[in-house]
Amino acid sequence: MNPDAKLPETDEGTVLFNVDPIIIKYHYEVDYLHSYAQDSPFFAGLARGKLLGSRCTGCGYVFATPRGHCMECGAPTEWHQLPHEGRIHTFTTCHFGGEAFLKETPFTLILVEFDGANTLFLSRLVGADPDEVRIGMGVRARFRRNCQFRPTDVYFVPVASP
Repeated sequence: MNPDAKLPETDEGTVLFNVDPIIIKYHYEVDYLHSYAQDSPFFAGLARGKLLGSRCTGCGYVFATPRGHCMECGAPTEWHQLPHEGRIHTFTTCHFGGEAFLKETPFTLILVEFDGANTLFLSRLVGADPDEVRIGMGVRARFRRNCQFRPTDVYFVPVASP
């Protein structure tokens, strides 16, 4: 045992922005391997311009956000292609977001209703100012040309009024 043991010291300093409260600059980086497992077909669908939900094989309940098993009756589900057009059920304007969205603030998150689906789909609305967004407004899915296999590969734009 060594009661005089010490952690190694470095010459690296800390950037101090404020003292009350203390605010420091801290860099954090990590590589992360993630498996989508049973949700892989959803992300593969986005790469092909398809929006996939799931349909219960027992009661027929349709989930806009895929589920492996029905939350109504417990039966397994199967993949189900959703329409590309829907309408806004509700929305919120975000004035702050995680690091990936900071450059886009403010941005609008929407819950999309699809005909034939029993649940809603969360996504971003692009192409409308926050004061133009309305409940019931028609929206259409768009997909990133260069898929990143992330939920943000799909987003929605307003459908032009007739």
